[in-house]
Amino acid sequence: MSLESFWKRAGKSQKSSTCSSPSSRNLPIEEDVVTPIDDVDIESPNDDADVVSPNNDAVPVAASIPIPENTTQSNPNASVESDDTRIYDVHLLPHDPGKRIPILEYPATDRDAVRRGYITMKRCDPRTHNFPRRKIGGMRRFNVAWFDKYDWLEYSVEKDATFCFVCYLFKDKVDSMAANDCFIKGGFRGWNKIGRFNIHVGGLGSLHNLAYEKYNFFINPKTSVAESFFTYTTEAKLQYKYRLTYSLKFIKFLLSQGLACRGHDESEDSWNRGNFLALLTWLSENNSDVAKVVLSNAPGNNQMTSPLIQKDLINCCAKETTRLLIDDIGDDYFGILADESSDVSQKEQLALCLRYVNNKGKITERFLGIVHVKDTTALSLKSAIESLLMEYSLSLSRVRGQGYDGASNMRGEINGLKTLIMNETKQAYYIHCFAHQLQLTLVAVAKDNDDCIWLFDQLAILLNIIGVSCKRREMIREIQSQHVLEALDLGEIESGQGLNQELGLGRPGDTRWGSHYKTVSNVTSLYATIVKVLEKVGSNKLYKDDRVKAITVMSTFESFEFVFMIHLMSEIFGQNDKLCQALQRGDQDIVNGMSFVTLTKEQLQQMRDHGWEEFLHLVLSFCAKHNVEAPNMDDMYVPRGRSKRFFSKVTNLHRFRVEMYLSVIDLQLQELNNRFDEKNMELLICMSCLNPVNSFAAFDKQKLMRLAELYPEEFPTNDMTMTALRHELGFYINDMRTDARFGDLKGINELSMMLVETNKHTSYKLVYLLIRLALILPVATASVERVFSSMTYVKNKLRNSMGDQLLNDSLVTYLERALFARVSDDDVLARFQSMKTRRMLL
Repeated sequence: MSLESFWKRAGKSQKSSTCSSPSSRNLPIEEDVVTPIDDVDIESPNDDADVVSPNNDAVPVAASIPIPENTTQSNPNASVESDDTRIYDVHLLPHDPGKRIPILEYPATDRDAVRRGYITMKRCDPRTHNFPRRKIGGMRRFNVAWFDKYDWLEYSVEKDATFCFVCYLFKDKVDSMAANDCFIKGGFRGWNKIGRFNIHVGGLGSLHNLAYEKYNFFINPKTSVAESFFTYTTEAKLQYKYRLTYSLKFIKFLLSQGLACRGHDESEDSWNRGNFLALLTWLSENNSDVAKVVLSNAPGNNQMTSPLIQKDLINCCAKETTRLLIDDIGDDYFGILADESSDVSQKEQLALCLRYVNNKGKITERFLGIVHVKDTTALSLKSAIESLLMEYSLSLSRVRGQGYDGASNMRGEINGLKTLIMNETKQAYYIHCFAHQLQLTLVAVAKDNDDCIWLFDQLAILLNIIGVSCKRREMIREIQSQHVLEALDLGEIESGQGLNQELGLGRPGDTRWGSHYKTVSNVTSLYATIVKVLEKVGSNKLYKDDRVKAITVMSTFESFEFVFMIHLMSEIFGQNDKLCQALQRGDQDIVNGMSFVTLTKEQLQQMRDHGWEEFLHLVLSFCAKHNVEAPNMDDMYVPRGRSKRFFSKVTNLHRFRVEMYLSVIDLQLQELNNRFDEKNMELLICMSCLNPVNSFAAFDKQKLMRLAELYPEEFPTNDMTMTALRHELGFYINDMRTDARFGDLKGINELSMMLVETNKHTSYKLVYLLIRLALILPVATASVERVFSSMTYVKNKLRNSMGDQLLNDSLVTYLERALFARVSDDDVLARFQSMKTRRMLL
């Protein structure tokens, strides 16, 4: 198909997809480019608003670059909308040069947009990648120092080859014969012939230097003919900068709060113009200096408020925030935490967080980005993770830890995501999320013990009666308030900030951490309130449907058996809840996490062996307070609300102590031992020797040497490194035990920070490397779960058509607010200027 026929067909398809919404046609026109044809805003195909084209026709904001038919196969990111039109998103340009589409295969009118996309992304220089060795004149591999020597050089992880960045972008403006150069087509891999780099550069008139000249003119338009033709006064440029700066400041404020910038209708006569324009209008009405340069006092085609400008600024803010994250990691190792979940528009999103040790020695977890995946197979997830890392020149070869949930596509031993990554990076050890494992133990206890099943069935009926009606919830609030006032008058409780909060009745969920404990704890706290609500429902004939149910539930609710079981679940789940809260800390390390698990097991064992008397006294006191009849423990057990034939003839003491109390605790201990089998992993046994608690009592030199052997890339066995580590460990432990500053440390995270604070990490570099590797191993995926919680806030039902790129940018700036606050306005504006050919240059 010829290019002319392609454009003709694509034009028809684009015309048929235009939007005819009256509100969108009233949007102000904003031209921000010098060229006769405006730059096309590249956004996800289902973005959340419409924009106006230069001819005042509304077109979808997802205006994308159609590409020739033969490019679809070579680019996995090209998506087909119809038989006549191919859509290519500039935000999805592959960073790896080995995966790129040749620049000549793009339509000529779209190449500048593609060039700017790659220039903004910068050349692909994965300096931290573990470059493979090849046998060519000896065992040779790519030298990372070549990146500094040749600023045009980029490396393809996919092909293990080098390419020329400027020649790829501008070879069509120099000579089509340049395509025969291996630095442009196929890639150069002759690591034993580095003189070819200089041959490629050539003399002053070489094709490379001509392309480099075009590159410099392109990134610095102040020296171009177009810039010389369009001249602007200093005052006009100053006003342009003011308008752009005001727009940026409001966008930064809205992003940091997770609020929407855009409105449904941003025309001047609209009452719903969005937060961004509302704030700008308010400021202009209250500040005369601002009013002089914005909105109606600005040129109609240069107000810097259009949807395209807003999204460009949002994208720049997100990119600069992520740049600070990448700079913080540097060339160090890191771990990955990933999970997938559907957003409000039922699109599967993969969230990726990085775990690393910063320059202060503190373990840190940061959100890198979110990617839309069409399916959740292990191969698709690995490809998405790899492409997201490569976008920022990060390599899987630097991954030293993986943290996911227990899904089969994640932890599968043959084709799971963790296996696929470990096949490439042997030291990327996988840890099943501790918080997920703990939740599985709670669910198992709730579903595997008959008495626990009975308890939660009764709770489900109770919640159906009083938890689904607004009137009955209001009853709970009123009665609860009365009880609080009475208790305050009697001095039974104290008042203060955070005390006596209103409690609700939520259903326990299999995937919601701590939900089982919250349910049983709130029911126990609201026991007297629930009794009164059930009395009102059961005695009021107006509640025809629930009156009989309330009477039946009341019989069970006031039984000693129910009170006993709900207190038992509250005690067991309460012990586990402390562990759950500890595991969700972003700075928690794997050794400390395992010690928390061990401590929880010990406390449950202590409760089993010596806690019966204390627990029974607690239950009997509760029964006496709420007028619940307590049985004589020496009498024979009689079930209440259940048939006798399903229970053996035993005394109450045997029934409540052996069949209920000990049975449930034993089941919980068994589940904890089965789920948390990491204690048997040699890796964690060796890492526990780094624990500084009790004056480094767990220190074991031989196990730490074995730990080093598990990381052969960092500690090669045929090198002097292992000998140096053995000597260094001897000096290290003697120094630590005699230095009072290291005497009260509580974990290896505190040890790492103290080593950096005292500058001893430079004296014990190899030991500090072992500590960093131990800290990188993830404990829980709480950071990823927080991403999904924020995703439902940022992309809600009212903003369900938000594009993937805008969603990612909004989440980055919202979740990493601390980094975002450090982003300079000048850096954002500089990136904004380089994205497209702007009308004015700052």
